[in-house]
Amino acid sequence: MKNKQIIFTGGGTAGHVMVNLAIIPEFIRDGWTVDYIGSKNGIEKELISGLSGVTYHPISTGKLRRYFSKENFKDPFKVLKGTLQAYRIIGKKKPAVIFSKGGFVSVPVLVAARMRGVSAVIHESDYTPGLANKLAIPFAKKVLATFPETMKYLPEQKSEYIGAVVREELFTGNRKKGYELTGLNAEKNVLLIMGGSGGSKKINQAVREGLDTLLKDFQIIHICGKGNYDEQYDRPGYVQYEYVKDELKDMLAVTDLVCSRAGSNAIFEFLALHKPMLLIPLSLQASRGDQIVNAQSFEKQGYAHILEEEQLTTESLHKSLINLKKAKIDMKENMNQYKSSEAKEQVIQSILNEAK
Repeated sequence: MKNKQIIFTGGGTAGHVMVNLAIIPEFIRDGWTVDYIGSKNGIEKELISGLSGVTYHPISTGKLRRYFSKENFKDPFKVLKGTLQAYRIIGKKKPAVIFSKGGFVSVPVLVAARMRGVSAVIHESDYTPGLANKLAIPFAKKVLATFPETMKYLPEQKSEYIGAVVREELFTGNRKKGYELTGLNAEKNVLLIMGGSGGSKKINQAVREGLDTLLKDFQIIHICGKGNYDEQYDRPGYVQYEYVKDELKDMLAVTDLVCSRAGSNAIFEFLALHKPMLLIPLSLQASRGDQIVNAQSFEKQGYAHILEEEQLTTESLHKSLINLKKAKIDMKENMNQYKSSEAKEQVIQSILNEAK
């Protein structure tokens, strides 16, 4: 292929970037020139800036809200500006193909791609398509799904079930290094708690208020979100981090159980690593309900237990984690039946198939 130029996009949350992080190195190794279009201040800028060989292009983007806000009146103009910015970038870079992981920033990029006549491939992680991808799908040539059930929500003629793309580096964690990093040991179950890339105040509060009780049964690695570290809770057996990146693989190597939100990318990574999960999905009041159906799918298959956010207290959290600990062996057996597919290779091939 003569034109080995590709543009990636996606952002807003870490989940809208992780698949890109998994496949961008493959294109760089194959000699492609890689550019990334993201927002000016989103988490994608921070995550992508750590990759060598990738040029980052910030554009204006709105937030597609489902509630009334005066910002809703400004956002169409932001999206229009972002579309014009993406149009200029695509015209200058002349990519063979564009790959989108979703999120608000992807909409103007996909619109601009259609205007420029450049093929685009979308990857949908969740059980049901998010609003951004719903808007972007008409402008894409190919749509890839993580859940087989998602196919009924997508246009049949251009959609394909692929499965979950899991970062390979997560399988390279070192237990010894994990214990050294955290100061924990192998004498008691290690519980990893995380509330998404931005953290969760509700989960953080329930954990910290019940910390004395939880520490009787678990050692805890708590990824609490930026700005949420609180040194007053530091004590033996409990370590907290605002955010971890390269160290995550080693922390996962010593993790026995996980308590997490139910974002698709994260829970499929836990599944691939055979980590039994207690999932606390975002409520309908705080989301469109995608995490709820993600969690229900995993619970149905025996990979996880669910604790609804509305039922979250220090007592219900401790009880649910004790039940998870009791179910650990059976849950891991169920996970052993799950075979991590060749999803990454299939995604890459789908991108190559659409490249011009």
